[in-house]
Amino acid sequence: MMKRLEKSIDTLLENYDSHGMVNHSGAENLPGRQSIDKIVRGLEELLFPGYLENLYTEKDSLRKITGEKVVNISASLCSEVEKSLAFSARMGDLKCGNKGCRAVAALVVDEFFEELPKIRSILCKDLEAAVRGDPAAMSADEVILSYPGFQAIAVQRIAHFFYSRQVPLIPRMMSELVHRRTGIDIHPGAQIGESLFIDHGTGIVIGETAVIGKNVKLYQGVTLGALSVKKEVAGRKRHPTIEDDVTIYANATILGGETVIGRGSIIGGSVWIIQSVPQGSKIYNKS
Repeated sequence: MMKRLEKSIDTLLENYDSHGMVNHSGAENLPGRQSIDKIVRGLEELLFPGYLENLYTEKDSLRKITGEKVVNISASLCSEVEKSLAFSARMGDLKCGNKGCRAVAALVVDEFFEELPKIRSILCKDLEAAVRGDPAAMSADEVILSYPGFQAIAVQRIAHFFYSRQVPLIPRMMSELVHRRTGIDIHPGAQIGESLFIDHGTGIVIGETAVIGKNVKLYQGVTLGALSVKKEVAGRKRHPTIEDDVTIYANATILGGETVIGRGSIIGGSVWIIQSVPQGSKIYNKS
């Protein structure tokens, strides 16, 4: 049996040599899934202290606890962002070198923590939209603790910051963590206005170049996708624009970068839309 295993090991190592795709340890390795998972968890705790830790937080000790968390998460985040920027440099997309990548990473992370209160303020408006828009929501506390749509929005808003600063890998890793957790797939590149409410949420897909306005409500199974998935269209706007005050019901599919859903429209369940509709439209399937 050991001889067969030894042969398998040799064959596997030969495959590593021929196909590559090995994340070697060392200064230039890639960001780690477990590290990003821990960072995301820590950032969620910073956004809403006391909700995820199952720990009573005294007001007098909040500054000390918050300070310790920020310092620890900042150090971990700097390390992972540096790895990501070094990856980008190896790919020829960024010129920074080892020390330069470290300096850029520190600047990005500092800017992120400066931006975090603003992200939290926007999330509070998302929270209000959920409580206001769902008769089943008994309190804001319930939404924070148990609503998958709110969890998905929170992580997307964090990931979008790093996406907008052209940090590779990490934004997608963050979005996939919450995708696995909630079944909601929002690309970190999507531009999302305040007071977004995702009701139920399972199966929602929002593409990279989608633009969503303020006070939008989405139900489960909604797809804001592209008409074409050819590699040549990368970099172009491929996903629709949803203007303010739009409601999109379950399993509706809206495709195309030039497709605009006008302000105040209501899109019924299971409809298929590939062209723009004017403000105040009501689109639904005839039974």
